[in-house]
Amino acid sequence: MSRSFLALLLFMFVTKISVNGQLEEWCIADEQTPDTELQVALDWACGKGGADCSKIQKDQSCYYPNTVRDHASYAFNNYFQKYKKKGGTCFFNNAAMVIQVDPSHNSCHYEYMP
Repeated sequence: MSRSFLALLLFMFVTKISVNGQLEEWCIADEQTPDTELQVALDWACGKGGADCSKIQKDQSCYYPNTVRDHASYAFNNYFQKYKKKGGTCFFNNAAMVIQVDPSHNSCHYEYMP
């Protein structure tokens, strides 16, 4: 097999394409952003931003790992999925980034809405 064919297969395996032919995208916390900045953005997302942060509360499916970065990633994605068709972005004062790999883990499911 040619290298380009193998590269295409790898791309198709790693990248999810939705039913309408668009790349599936999730919004997560940028690894380079300090926790203090993530906390500010997390507070906004779960407060005025209107994200549903119930799953990152203690004893819920996305509480662990219990880090600011993981909780921010869940909240950022919830906000992004909920509001992207109404102009919402994955910016959070440059604390977040869009990825094409589903960040769900264990019992924590990151929502995707086409």
